[in-house]
Amino acid sequence: MSEEARKYHEEEAIGKTYDFRVARRLVRYIKPYWRYAAAAIVLTLLTNILISTQPYFTKMAVDDFITPKRVDGIWLFALAFFGVFLFRFLFSYAQEILLNNVGQRVMFDLRTELFTKLQKQEVAYYDHYPVGRTMTRLTSDVDALNELFTSGVIDVLGDLVVIFAIIGIMFWLDWKLALVSLVTVPLLFTATNWFRKHARNGFDRVRTRNARLNAFLQEYISGAQTVQLFNAENKALSRFRHINDDYRNANIETIFYYAIFYPLVDFIGAVGIAVVIFAFGYGTLGGFSAAGAALSVGVLAAFIQYSLQLFQPIRDLSDKFNVLQAAIVASHRIFILLDRDIEITTPSEPKKTGKATGQIEFENVWFAYNDEEWVLKDVSFKVDLGESVALVGHTGSGKTTITNLIMRFYDVQKGRILVDGVDVRDWALHDLRSNFAVVLQDVFLFSGSIENNIRLGNSDITRDRVEWAAQEVHADAFIQKLDGGYESEIRERGAGLSVGQKQLISFARALAFDPTILILDEATSSIDTETEQLIQQAVERVMIGRTSLVVAHRLSTIQKCDRIIVLHHGELREMGTHNELLSQRGLYWRLYQLQYSDEKLHVTGDALSDAPLESGLA
Repeated sequence: MSEEARKYHEEEAIGKTYDFRVARRLVRYIKPYWRYAAAAIVLTLLTNILISTQPYFTKMAVDDFITPKRVDGIWLFALAFFGVFLFRFLFSYAQEILLNNVGQRVMFDLRTELFTKLQKQEVAYYDHYPVGRTMTRLTSDVDALNELFTSGVIDVLGDLVVIFAIIGIMFWLDWKLALVSLVTVPLLFTATNWFRKHARNGFDRVRTRNARLNAFLQEYISGAQTVQLFNAENKALSRFRHINDDYRNANIETIFYYAIFYPLVDFIGAVGIAVVIFAFGYGTLGGFSAAGAALSVGVLAAFIQYSLQLFQPIRDLSDKFNVLQAAIVASHRIFILLDRDIEITTPSEPKKTGKATGQIEFENVWFAYNDEEWVLKDVSFKVDLGESVALVGHTGSGKTTITNLIMRFYDVQKGRILVDGVDVRDWALHDLRSNFAVVLQDVFLFSGSIENNIRLGNSDITRDRVEWAAQEVHADAFIQKLDGGYESEIRERGAGLSVGQKQLISFARALAFDPTILILDEATSSIDTETEQLIQQAVERVMIGRTSLVVAHRLSTIQKCDRIIVLHHGELREMGTHNELLSQRGLYWRLYQLQYSDEKLHVTGDALSDAPLESGLA
């Protein structure tokens, strides 16, 4: 894989982060649902307070009933014990309902915000970032934040309540034994800090490789037909194994720290309990301390249970820290996308809005996709109202780039592009693009009905207009034969329809929107001769009264255009009518001569056929 391709698929690692700043920003998404969150916090606090009473019930059972062998009042004790755990169950149930409600609402808001951002993002963004990586932002990264809201922050608060409650009760029961119980806590925090540092980097690596894996899968699943056609399955499998292996190793490395940390916590906890038992036995049985001698077996049982309970929330805090780190990494990636500047936007005070008349002008335009690798070099021309202009040139000469610049999918580095005498950068962006209809060689159809694919959600386009547009391009005939007609469901990317049928639908779409400026970007290149003849009259009628730009593929397409612009290596080399260009005996004439060397050269152009243009200018 080339260095450029590697960088395209590589997911940037998040370096040092400022967790508090990110967490503070995440709070903004909870604010609309603060009532649910507040109720969940209260229920969490109550639940965990009830949890911390369990060992004290054990002490009471041992000291007040078991040791003295007393049964008076034991039913009240049992009822109280049952009531505590009943309320604990009810509070936990309500807490889960509320937390998941908050989490799902936050996920909805985040995905909506991300999708809105992506819809407004300039086309150049998708040139630099693979779709799979973007999908990771909307799916697994948002899911990581959901886990943070539903089982992260609130549970951390609950664990902290349990820790402080347990420590308080232990000191209340016996402060000396409590101090002994806490001897191993520094060891536990040391282990937790070690785990935190390594797990942070591990989660970053896992998500980095997960995004890279998603990007690869999206690309190769979309291109499965091409892979099979050229028998490239083994090469694709080899690349997939390499990427999948990186992802597996990142997960295994992270699991390694889990495998050390959790047994270590259990071991430290066992040491702590052993220290408590030793201190109790040495103090009570050995008579070392008068205070120790006063301790009961119930207190020892309570301390053992409290020690176990104390280590459990500390261990859970470490686990929640993993959730927090995963969410921090995910939120960083989400916020990088959300904070990304949208370079192509509507100016604060647009000079032009509404319907255009259709005049186009390029003034000394220079454009490059990367740095100064110029695709267009000092290009100037003017297209008058209602004029049809063909763009001719070999692949990479800048034909499609010109159409993209007019619609302001990219901004030029030098010069100006004017529509109705106004720089496209001074137009209201929505209004500017509303004046265009584009028919591309590679037609994109969305899942849904044929009618919706023609209308594209525009409620102003009636069913009658949809049917009229389809009839004009002769798409109505095959649509009526489909099961369901215009309500027939189209599968992803138009699967099940022929290339010609998809292009006919795209022509119907262009007609239905009634554009001021029509762009045909090699629009008939995938249609057979018979189908092209059927739609040619409709296309010609649509072009009447409209400004039209035709990226030429067949001579029959450009033969009737008012003017032809010949591009070569990003420069405008020739411009004129078909006959004028032939009479100049320049690039266009050489193109024509190369394609029809076996035919007599007719300046009138009567001998034109449908041969492709690119071969003559390559």
